[in-house]
Amino acid sequence: MRFDRLDLNLLVALDALLSERSVSLAADRICLSQSATSSALGRLREYFADDLLVQKGRQMVLTARAEGLVDPVRAVLEQIRTTIAVPPPFDPATSDRTIRIMASDYMTEVLLAGAMTDLQRQAPGMRFEIQSLTEVLLESLERGAIDLLVTIDYAISADHPSQILFEDDYVVVGWNGNPAMAEPMTKDRYFDMGHVTARFGRARVSAFEDWFVRRQKRQRRIEIVTHSFLSMAGLVIGSNRIATMHRRLATRMAEYLPLTLREVPMDIPPIREAIQWHISSNNDPAIRWVVERIVAGAQTPAGAEGSVVSFEEARISREELAAQFLSDATPKARG
Repeated sequence: MRFDRLDLNLLVALDALLSERSVSLAADRICLSQSATSSALGRLREYFADDLLVQKGRQMVLTARAEGLVDPVRAVLEQIRTTIAVPPPFDPATSDRTIRIMASDYMTEVLLAGAMTDLQRQAPGMRFEIQSLTEVLLESLERGAIDLLVTIDYAISADHPSQILFEDDYVVVGWNGNPAMAEPMTKDRYFDMGHVTARFGRARVSAFEDWFVRRQKRQRRIEIVTHSFLSMAGLVIGSNRIATMHRRLATRMAEYLPLTLREVPMDIPPIREAIQWHISSNNDPAIRWVVERIVAGAQTPAGAEGSVVSFEEARISREELAAQFLSDATPKARG
């Protein structure tokens, strides 16, 4: 189909190329071969009499003409999708949609793992792809690389719909054999001990460092830096180190690992976790249904009747995970 000499089929390829800024990534997104996508780019360059994408170092960047096409092309395709290409009614029992979710390992453990069990019962044909948080999480949502973003509330965008999931605070976590965990944690003891922390991204930023420097005027003695929240528990076991963890995650892990929890000896502001979706998906029944199920799981206390998943249902896998953690721990305190 052509409109004013433009093959309208190329609009889909153009949108993917402008969003991904990569022929290979655009090809994956629209399920075409790289050669077919390169051919589409060539035809688009001929039509617009512009290179559209040019090589700069190891990356491809948009020309000024291409930058001006990003929003209009996306708007045209969205208008077609919402007004012409009317989708069939959404039925979870028969849907085969793939939903892409970006979330931390903390949120995956305390919420999404249970939600996936609930979703599988009601929508056995649906598929879910959980991606780790990146430094460009909002950009990933903007360009359609993900359908849902689950993160701390101050990291979401005011330009797209969102909903608060729950509030969480922090506790001190240590090995059961750590003598310092036998008594309530004091501020002096807290700062005297070695710590395990998680840092993320190229900047290796910790969620706690800025707060400690700004409010306490004291630095923790960081002895181990890891790449995930989940690995922190295994790194304190068998040692005299401690970690500051989200209460929900620490409580869950203490159910199957030799951990003791103590209250943090200072006031750390709680966090609020939220789920966000692109404004163009606001009327997408599949997205809204998945959001509703995740929100329902967040608002149901773990282990309560009707919860998304109970500890007993996950007991075997948790015992296996505990065995894996403990197999690396020595009887003697490390550090």
